[in-house]
Amino acid sequence: MRGTTFRRVDSGQDLRILVASPDTTDRLCAPLATRGRVSCRNGALVVLNARRWAFGVPHYRSYLTSYRRYLVNHEVGHVLGEAHVSCPGPREPAPVMLQQTYSLEGCRRNPWPEVA
Repeated sequence: MRGTTFRRVDSGQDLRILVASPDTTDRLCAPLATRGRVSCRNGALVVLNARRWAFGVPHYRSYLTSYRRYLVNHEVGHVLGEAHVSCPGPREPAPVMLQQTYSLEGCRRNPWPEVA
């Protein structure tokens, strides 16, 4: 969402981002069934699955830092009201709201909300 800014605060936050074990992710993401495998947004809480944070996924294997950026940007996108989308076309940059954890659907890896 254009015009949105973020800043770190000690209290009174509108959004909280944390990295959690797969079991804790399951609990914090309920009723979504993450099965210890995926991250989620649940209300104003963004829960990043520690297993994914540590190891990524095969199609990001050599790009772990980029995958981590994707995870944060994707889940925060949900907080901002964004829904999942599909790949716009072969070899196009993947929209950040594409579920890149599962597949790139023919798109290229892209961790950013907008491509310059």
